[in-house]
Amino acid sequence: MLDHLIRGATLVDGTGAPARTADVGLRDGRVVAVAPPGGAEEPARTTEDATGLVLAPGFVDPHTHYDAQLFWDPFATPSMDHGVTTVAGGNCGFTLAPLKPEDADYTRRMMSKVEGMSLTALESGVDWNWHGFGDYLDALEGRIAVNAGFMVGHCALRRYVMGPDAVGGQPSPAQLESMLRLFHESMEAGGWGLSTTQSATHSDGDGSPVASRHARPAELLALSRAVGEHEGTQLEAIVAGCLDTFSDEEIDLFVDMTVAAGRPLNWNVLTIDAAVPDRVPRQLQASERARKAGGRIVALTMPILTPMNMSLGTFCALNLIPGWGEILSLPVPERIARLRDPEVRAAMLRRAGSPEAGVFRRLADFGRYVIGDTYSEENRRAGVSGRVVRDIAAERGQDPFHTLVEICAADDLRTVLWPMPTDNDPDSWELRRTTWEHEDVLLGGSDAGAHLDRMCGAPYTTRFLGDCLRGRRLVPLEKAVRMLSDDPARLFGLRGRGRVAEGYHADLVLFDPERIDAGTATLVHDLPGDSPRLDSRARGVVSVRVNGVETIRDDSVTGAVPGRVLRSGRDTRTVPTSW
Repeated sequence: MLDHLIRGATLVDGTGAPARTADVGLRDGRVVAVAPPGGAEEPARTTEDATGLVLAPGFVDPHTHYDAQLFWDPFATPSMDHGVTTVAGGNCGFTLAPLKPEDADYTRRMMSKVEGMSLTALESGVDWNWHGFGDYLDALEGRIAVNAGFMVGHCALRRYVMGPDAVGGQPSPAQLESMLRLFHESMEAGGWGLSTTQSATHSDGDGSPVASRHARPAELLALSRAVGEHEGTQLEAIVAGCLDTFSDEEIDLFVDMTVAAGRPLNWNVLTIDAAVPDRVPRQLQASERARKAGGRIVALTMPILTPMNMSLGTFCALNLIPGWGEILSLPVPERIARLRDPEVRAAMLRRAGSPEAGVFRRLADFGRYVIGDTYSEENRRAGVSGRVVRDIAAERGQDPFHTLVEICAADDLRTVLWPMPTDNDPDSWELRRTTWEHEDVLLGGSDAGAHLDRMCGAPYTTRFLGDCLRGRRLVPLEKAVRMLSDDPARLFGLRGRGRVAEGYHADLVLFDPERIDAGTATLVHDLPGDSPRLDSRARGVVSVRVNGVETIRDDSVTGAVPGRVLRSGRDTRTVPTSW
């Protein structure tokens, strides 16, 4: 007998094949029957009529930071709300394990700073009672609603072996040997591979470059070779050029790492903007050189424009503009005084427009910002909330940055700022469409679970599908579903996931094609300690199933926790560097 039968769905199976009407039967967490309407002969304990609805494989998000959030939110919201059934965590070199007890506070403060996680939530929402990487995975087993796999973070490895010397120091031969031994133990416990960062934007809670940024190529290559000794593994790496354009040295490092490991390496995020036409070809040179050398480098890119919430009062992307962090980290009264100084503002704008600012240059067009929530009586009377800074500045006879500073200063810098994207033009969308066709470009890079009060990338799945069905229609539905499910599942070598097919795990999303979309990102206070985060409700998601068990019904969480910790080798197979 079937556990459940879905009748008459429009099946988009993840392979890219044309949609077809089908009955799909589930038993023991697997798909056991895919038949024409009326063709499923076994009786079922429960059935549902899915006429007019699309049934697709659950989506796979290849780049998240749910490492901590899953302890207080096993439902990985809002990702699961938007049809995601499998998440890849432990990216960018940052994991919560392996961990020595005395390093827990350092790790919490680092994650709060570098990944924008609430320190209060990290302190009160997580037990921090593990040591080895396997202990961490065991702590999640049986208590999560999504499937989750985790890379092993380079920063944690360094800190565990080298202690405070991990920041600024180099490992001795004995320490490197200990690091490799610890890494092998983590991989044997189920780690998906190595994640690391060399990005200049990544600093710890003390403001120092995170541990992995001090690693030299020999250390990175030793760890990469260790990855290749384990089945079903990967590399994930970030360098400064990921945000703009790679240097030759960065491409060399990536190529050397993937070749040494004999495993694919993925990086994020490929920014696509028709105003910078040379960026995409330059970034994809890394993939071309890797293939010639016997490796594979995959770029992650987002199919939507992710809304961002900024403020001059909190750490945000503006702090990453060269020279800006020094001013925006000052105490608020001193910060306001400096920002009101015309010479300081002029110097800040010069730095923001310089080549060294890279992709952050586009954040400095302050006339394009929209004023969000305000807090002062002065701003309330002026009615600036919801207005574009350019228009307010014209009325006041000021330059836009001056106007923005004065609005924020009236709120003691608490004003919410929304930068309008500069790459929302037809040429940029056409460039995205053609770039997605490249064999080494993969959709993803949501950063879900991180930067919670500043951005909300998790809804990229439903927003993309809505755009494909009723908006720009850049790709057909069948291809869009494959890009969100089977493509990332194949990159990670997930066994039996990414498609709706007999024998595959029953990770499924059932949605209304007339309604599928994502709502506006809004600030909610639902983290431990009432800390804020941006959330976006799904629209049109009728049902999500993870391993055959329903976790979402009519856009609401059911409370079931059927997810599994996916471990390398057991749940993943080795993916060759050439397909």
